[in-house]
Amino acid sequence: MTTLVLAVAPPSIDYFRLSPMLIVFGAAVLGVLVEAFVRDVAVRYRVQLATGLVGVLAAFALTVAVAVADGARSRATMAGAVIIDGPALFLQGTILLVAAASVAFMGERRLDRVWATAQVQSAAGARIAVGGGPGADVGSGADDTDDRALPADAFTPAAATMPGSVDELLAGRSRWFTTEVYPLTLFAVGGMMLFGAAGDLLTMFIALEVLSLPLYLLCALSRRRRLLSQEASLKYFLLGAFASAIFLFGTAFAYGATGSLSLHEIGRSIADGTADRTLALIAVVLVVVGLLFKVGAVPFGSWVPDVYQGAPTPVTALMASATKVAAFGALLRVLHVAFPGLENDWRPALWAVAIATMVLATIMAVTQQDIKRMLAYSSVSHVGFALVGAITLTDDGVSSTLFYIAAYAFAAFGAFALLAVVRDETGREESALDAWAGLGRRRPVVGLLMSLLLLSFAGIPLTSGFLGKFVVFAAAGATGAWALVIVGVLCSAIAAYFYVRVIVSMFFAPARPDAPGVLTPSPLTTVPIALCVAVTVVLGVFPQPVLDLAAAASSFLT
Repeated sequence: MTTLVLAVAPPSIDYFRLSPMLIVFGAAVLGVLVEAFVRDVAVRYRVQLATGLVGVLAAFALTVAVAVADGARSRATMAGAVIIDGPALFLQGTILLVAAASVAFMGERRLDRVWATAQVQSAAGARIAVGGGPGADVGSGADDTDDRALPADAFTPAAATMPGSVDELLAGRSRWFTTEVYPLTLFAVGGMMLFGAAGDLLTMFIALEVLSLPLYLLCALSRRRRLLSQEASLKYFLLGAFASAIFLFGTAFAYGATGSLSLHEIGRSIADGTADRTLALIAVVLVVVGLLFKVGAVPFGSWVPDVYQGAPTPVTALMASATKVAAFGALLRVLHVAFPGLENDWRPALWAVAIATMVLATIMAVTQQDIKRMLAYSSVSHVGFALVGAITLTDDGVSSTLFYIAAYAFAAFGAFALLAVVRDETGREESALDAWAGLGRRRPVVGLLMSLLLLSFAGIPLTSGFLGKFVVFAAAGATGAWALVIVGVLCSAIAAYFYVRVIVSMFFAPARPDAPGVLTPSPLTTVPIALCVAVTVVLGVFPQPVLDLAAAASSFLT
């Protein structure tokens, strides 16, 4: 009797190059433990905020250390499941910087305030009369009817309660905070970092779910406009589930075509003709559709305006910036590593997607009377501009796309964060276009900062948006894709109208009698906004160091 012994070598794990992701996931797990064992709400809030910021900034420092140690070298670890190369490090660094701004913004407690009024006291009394409950012991003091503003953040104090219910009012009055938003955000950030560094389709799918599931929850946690927030979360979840299933279905076809899930092996099999071409074509269609949903391209980005408008603004800022960076990283890796051999087949389809995204999103943005919704359609149009570079299979195409999405990420975060400081008399964010009339004259700093970011979106010279569009169009033009360049330039010219319209309204239109006010946030919000505006200006005036960095990071490990 013979015994067959199979010797399987364990995969090599490079902990140093995985350390940025391990730090983020470790901080997220620590946040879960803090949520479970720290009972005091005020202490838990401070610990969660500190854990999130320290974890993300430490991960960024380690990302820089890995980039300096490796130089131009690229490495595969965990049996090729994770690839640490130039694009992965560039994307991870961008994601972590935006994530640090997002975590800080989530900790803001000066903008959303809960007023201790007689109305809340009467609600508490009614709750106590029917048998008590959460927060029933709070509100028995003589100061409960004072009109004092209690600190609060952008998230509902009790996510499981009905919007506007007595229990929700009592939770707010009791100074409850939904501090689990911090570990949820860290899990999402960790998934984003892995998404663009995945070496095979199965790892990429796992990263997609890790980054998506926390975002589905975060979208439903808005303190104000709760029903709109819950609707946004449900739409995002349902459409995201379909997109994930389509991506996974494409993964199965890729395995059937090539016998491997490794992006490198898929690309090699297609190049040498050993792959089943029909199954490979089906695979690239399904996988790319799943990724186009995540970046928000037309016609797969119908969820973007509703979700961006309904989600809490800190979550919207994170999704409009970091999530798009991660999704473009995965899309670039799939197109440039796994399926470049099918370029002649998928290029016409992606041309059509890029053109439709630029044209339709620009047209829809022109018709919007809500600035937050207009910025959502604007983000979709910028996806079209970035796609122009992403489908250009050259090093210039990769470097220009990396620069573009990094520049856009900071500008988008700053714009959405600025929306949060403009409030109506009830304390809600005021994003209606006519409500911003005269705002630039009354609060010049807010008007100037928003104007700079809008001009960057429009592609005006001396801003990062102009340089981003210039390098993307130059890379596409060098390969003969002049149709994309012409459509992109025309859409940029049209888009300038709805950006300049907001600027004209802020500085030249008369203010409404019930014009909203501008609240002064804490450094947790002002510092990220200032950094985003500074990056937007610096990349427009002195872009060469970042352009060189993107060029040096443009080669994928194949």
